[in-house]
Amino acid sequence: MKIGQVPYRLLVNTVVLICVLVTSSNSRAFDLEEATITDLQEGMRMGTYTSRSIVEMYLKRVEEIDKRGPAIRSYLEINPDALAIADQLDQQRRDGQIRGPLHGIPVLLKDSIDTADKLGTTGGSYALEGIPVPRDSFVATQLRKAGAVIIGKANMSEWGYMRSTRASSGWSARGGQTKNPYILTRNPCGSSSGSGAAVAANLVAVAIGAEVDGSIVCPASANSIVGIKPTVGLVSRAGIIPAAPTQDTAGPLTRTVADAAIVLGALTGIDPRDSRTEESRGKFHSDYTQFLDPRGLHGARIGIARNYFGYHEKLDALINTSIEVMKQQGAIIIDPANVETAGQFGDSELTVLLYEFKTSLNRYLRARSSSGPQSIKDLIEFNKKHRTIEMPYFEQEIFEMAAQKGPLTDRTYLDALERNRRLAATEGIDATLKKYRLDAIVAPTYGPVMPIDLILGDHLVPPWKSQEWTPSAPAVAGYPHISVPAGYIFGIPVGISFIGGPYSEPILIKIAYAYEQATKYRKPPRFLAQDLAR
Repeated sequence: MKIGQVPYRLLVNTVVLICVLVTSSNSRAFDLEEATITDLQEGMRMGTYTSRSIVEMYLKRVEEIDKRGPAIRSYLEINPDALAIADQLDQQRRDGQIRGPLHGIPVLLKDSIDTADKLGTTGGSYALEGIPVPRDSFVATQLRKAGAVIIGKANMSEWGYMRSTRASSGWSARGGQTKNPYILTRNPCGSSSGSGAAVAANLVAVAIGAEVDGSIVCPASANSIVGIKPTVGLVSRAGIIPAAPTQDTAGPLTRTVADAAIVLGALTGIDPRDSRTEESRGKFHSDYTQFLDPRGLHGARIGIARNYFGYHEKLDALINTSIEVMKQQGAIIIDPANVETAGQFGDSELTVLLYEFKTSLNRYLRARSSSGPQSIKDLIEFNKKHRTIEMPYFEQEIFEMAAQKGPLTDRTYLDALERNRRLAATEGIDATLKKYRLDAIVAPTYGPVMPIDLILGDHLVPPWKSQEWTPSAPAVAGYPHISVPAGYIFGIPVGISFIGGPYSEPILIKIAYAYEQATKYRKPPRFLAQDLAR
């Protein structure tokens, strides 16, 4: 074939390959590539690493590929005291004072989680820049007790994706747009976007996200990592910028189920500042690694929620392959086992979110500092005054809708809350688990993520799908949800979801770990410049 006759598609593919090779050449071999918590601990035990050297290696990589190179923009701030903290923990190790599996391990926190140190907590907004917090969040306190090094704050969808109906996941005024490290033009999903992208790109081994509906499990799916959205009340929300207390929770994002289990155990506990944690008394564990069982699928009753399929035929094929793997591992598959109420509570969920967002955010702002904004109305005015930096792409419709809502004694709110609990929990997940005597419900977490679009925003559920996406039912019910890598579609990661009843984290971790060990789908990203389908 003559050069002039080379098909256009072949030329395009050649250009893409060159872009891939150039991008890959900028990402040199990294000593901590895919290193787990156990790997890092063993390295410190053997003297190969120190906490300081681990922090230094991650920070060097952040400079190379997060700030420059592919410019993932997953880190919003770096803790200026990270190395000093690591030095202290190294000295404790030399003195034989090892606090546990997180001793000396760097952890990245979502920028909605309060830390009373030199790091800010801003929700990605300039409105809270420089406004102090009175004390550490419970999550930060627990991590420090466990010996973790809080290495920095992660970029996020500004205000937890609760500002605009046309927001782009991973965009904030302070941090700009976080990219998906697998394909740089694709969405990282959110709102814990930076947390997910940083873990996927090996910029840290552990990150903490926070979720109201999908903000932990969607970044997990989109970035080929593991995310645990715990039962609401298992992890205290005190000191976390709120969205909706009936659904809010923090949780771990890691590259393996084992690492997620380690971190989850460090985060649990009763906290007087969050009365919801009292419900976890006698139900939480400080060590979830005891439930890691490679034979955990054997005899497990797994229900397949087919009404969450249909996003993409290739996604359905991947999940069907995963179901076959679970059968081979001895699982009892009940197919279908639909959550029959899916898609019936979207309007009532929005009503609850708007009411709770206004009330809880106002309370948080007033308790935080008298020197900063005191209400959502103050934030609306701040955004108008600083439009060029806060609203260059999209507006604040959700803020404005929430600001119009009344108190939580309004009948409209109470009726919506009752509907949510009934449809998502009692007649939804609870009914499905009971009807089929299930240990877990399985579905795709989410389809291949959309391209980044700062003009039109995200389109999370395709227009031909009437049901809500998979994360909604467990989010609204306040039930646990684990997402694990399930493969790739044209190079875009997708995840599989394991959902259970309240405080069923032990059985979900057991099942998810066995699935992960049988599949091991995760591959590190190559920072591709374009989709493989092009």
